[in-house]
Formats: sequence, C-alpha cells, structure tokens
Amino acid sequence: MAATDDRPNTSFLPDLCSTRAVLVVVVVAELMALVINLVATYYSDFSMGRLAITSLFVQWVGLTSAALVCQLRSRLNRLAPAGAAVAVVLLVVIDTLVFSVVAALVMSWVTGNLMPGSLWSMEILVNGLIAAIIAGLVMRYFYVQEQLRQKGQAELQARIQALQSRIRPHFLFNSMNIIASLIAVDPDTAEKVVEDLSVLFRASLKNIGNEVSLDEELELCRRYIHIEQLRMGERLQVEWDIRVEAKSVMIPLLTLQPLLENAIYHGIQPLAAGGVVTIRALAEHGELVLSVSNPKPEGDGHHNGNRMALENIRHRLEALYGDEVAVESRPQQKEYEIEIRYPLHYKKDGTYAGACVRRRTTGSGPAQAAGGENRRR
Repeated sequence: MAATDDRPNTSFLPDLCSTRAVLVVVVVAELMALVINLVATYYSDFSMGRLAITSLFVQWVGLTSAALVCQLRSRLNRLAPAGAAVAVVLLVVIDTLVFSVVAALVMSWVTGNLMPGSLWSMEILVNGLIAAIIAGLVMRYFYVQEQLRQKGQAELQARIQALQSRIRPHFLFNSMNIIASLIAVDPDTAEKVVEDLSVLFRASLKNIGNEVSLDEELELCRRYIHIEQLRMGERLQVEWDIRVEAKSVMIPLLTLQPLLENAIYHGIQPLAAGGVVTIRALAEHGELVLSVSNPKPEGDGHHNGNRMALENIRHRLEALYGDEVAVESRPQQKEYEIEIRYPLHYKKDGTYAGACVRRRTTGSGPAQAAGGENRRR
C-alpha cells in the first residue's frame, strides 16, 4: 500500500472502542462465519454444530483484534499510514494464529482425537493467511476512505472560499466616495472610515470556516453600520436585541454582517424615509438563533436580488454544520426577516450568562454610529 503522507498523528484507523464499531465487528464476523460454512457445504452437508464452532472462533478473533487495535490506536496513530496498516495486519495475523492454536488444542481435548501434525499446522497457516488477506483488504478500504475524506475536506474549504468571494462588496465604492468627501472637511472621520473598511476587508480575507465570538462579529457589524450611517444619516437606524453572552458564544466568521448588508441595501436604501434594521441573537433549545429584519419596500423588487446572497450564506453554513442548519426567510406585508439556527457553541473557558442588551443606534453622527452615545429604547 503506497503512502503519500508521512506526517505523524495522521491515521485512517477507525475508532473500534465505540459500541457501534463493536456491533459492526460482531455482525461482519458472523456473516464471515456463515460464508465459510456455506462454502463447506459444497463438500459435506450443512451442520449447525460446525456453524456454531466457526462462529465462536471468528467472533473470538474479531473481537480480540478489535480490542487490541482499540487499546493501541493512540500509538498506531503516530505511525505513517503504511506502517499503521502493516502493524494492524500483523496484529490480526498473530491474534488469529494464537487462537487457532488454542482452538486446535481445545478441540483435541474435547473430542479426544489428536489431529495429525501436518494437517494441524496447515489449518493454522490457512487461518493466518485468510486473516492477512481480510485485514489487508479492510486496511486498504479505510485508507481509501481517509483519502476521499481529505479530498472532500479540501474541496469543502475551496467551496466555502468561493462562496465567500461571491458576497457582494457593493458598498466599497460608496465608502471610497465617503472617504474622498470627508478628507477635506473632516479628516479624523475619514481616517476612522478607512480603519473600519480595512477591518472589514481583513475579515473577508480570513478563513471563513473560523469561529469567532459573537462579540467580534457584532463589532464588524458596527463598523459596517458606521460607514453606511455616514452615507444615509438619519434614514438608517439599527436596533440590537442580544440575549446571549456575546463574548462567550461562538459564531462562524462573517455570518451576520452579510445579512446586515443585504437588509440595508434591499430594505433601507430604496425607502426615502429609511427605517429600522433589527438584529437579534438568542439561545433556544441548544441552538443559536440569529435574525435580521428590515422594512419591506413596496413591490419588494429589491428582494429578488437578495436570493443569491441568502443562498450563499445558507451553503456556507451547511458546509460547516451540515443538516443541523436552518435558514428561513420570512417576508411579511411590511417587514422582511431572515432567521438562522444552528448548534450553539461556547468558548472552552466561557460560560453562558444570559445577558440581554436592547438598544437602537441612529445616524445622527459618527459617535452614535460607532456605538458611543446610543439611546435606550
């Protein structure tokens, strides 16, 4: 078996310590014993006694070999894949030979008939050869499965990065215009916008599979809102309803910010009077529930362009969490809401404190936009 990766601590060996793995070993061993007896019926009649003895022997070998691999798995993991595979095959062959000798002695003692030495040795060698072939095939199967898994992980990361790059950075041009207009009249604010923009794009270049605290994700949202409020002024208001401990709860990077971007672009920008974007985060039944709602313009024409971005976000989260992710859009008569649910994760050293923060940020000035002078509802 050719090995392409000699790095330590990488192994394709399955975890045979679990109850499910033991059940699989028992079922496979019994099927193998049944096949052996069906082959034997070609030469003689089918015998339940022979099936029972064969089953007992195969189960012995299968379960003890699984127990040995289970106990030695941490050491085998330090070997290269080829070395680990050879070690497991040798382990199974030795285990089979030992039990073949024990079984031959027990059968001779029970029946009182001592098997001829040549026949006895030949049967033991045949058992060892069969064990080597089966163990080798199993190791090859797990090796190929591991290669496919690694390939799938690589493709998954590429897919996530591709989906990330499709998130629309339409506000970049508006941000550049804001910076250009502020340089002469308010250089300090222009510098702050440049800092906010650099933080946002630095985050977009990171691995989207990384988890950050909800507090960090909300900070990205605040920086984005700061830029948009300089452009839209009083038209843009943001209400925060955070009912979890934001510093302890973990969230995939750039989950809320794209939703907030879509809410402003499709919900606030088309309205002459603007409106309120509401961001909620709460824990419910072991899941983190995130939602972003915004006013719905008449005709809802802008939301037709929202579908692709929403699908991108859905695919990103499903790539990370699988079927445990739920992404729902809820268009109402006057409001449009997007809700995301996925398993709740905490920092290893964090605890859930159930903090609840409700505030509204208006666009009356940079200080308020940055979250400095927020007024309570």
